[in-house]
Amino acid sequence: MTDAATQVPARRDTLADQVYEQLKQDLFGYRLLPGDRFTEADVVARTGASRTPVRQALYRLQREGFVMVHLRNGWQVRPVDFAHFDALYEARIVLELAAIERLCARPSPTPAEALRDLSEFWLVPESERLDDGPYVSQQDEAFHCRLVEAAGNPELARMHVEVTERIRILRRLDFTQGARIQATYDEHAAVLRALLTRRVDEARRLLKSHIEISRAEVQKITLHMLHTSRSEW
Repeated sequence: MTDAATQVPARRDTLADQVYEQLKQDLFGYRLLPGDRFTEADVVARTGASRTPVRQALYRLQREGFVMVHLRNGWQVRPVDFAHFDALYEARIVLELAAIERLCARPSPTPAEALRDLSEFWLVPESERLDDGPYVSQQDEAFHCRLVEAAGNPELARMHVEVTERIRILRRLDFTQGARIQATYDEHAAVLRALLTRRVDEARRLLKSHIEISRAEVQKITLHMLHTSRSEW
């Protein structure tokens, strides 16, 4: 009896995770558009899962700010609020610039030691650059998280991870165009070269410019996708 009692919750958690991941992919892929309304029954029909894991997945997405629940009116994808995303990007800039100063001021490990893995990926000849948008998007996020992590302040890194998660749904759009992928390689390489020689002011300027350019691009792409996409629901 004990074994059965411990197995049931584990299965429900797994199903909820699967529904959560599927819904998140629908959100990230703009198959669920900002402002779209839907019900738990819609998700049940789409995923084949029962109401319990569906509800768990939806409330998890609600906590993360992706969807809203309306009493007696079902669920809604949270509309795009560019002012909100701008505030998150500003917070990200503050955190990353602070991390750069701290990283360059640390005697050990040196920036070259702390960022060796990033150098191996981003400081490569153009012929060795990747053009896989989703994968480069993951590496871009890892680049910025690694910069903050290398600064050696766990609380700074924790706050940065939280902001990163909340802007991911828009930020990933920057890697749907080949030119932006190549620009990211160029911009990351410039930031790294400045960091490796402890040119902190230059590194801060380059990083701030890189983030601001990316923010402007994803807003343009988002507006375009909102005009051209159609919900599959």
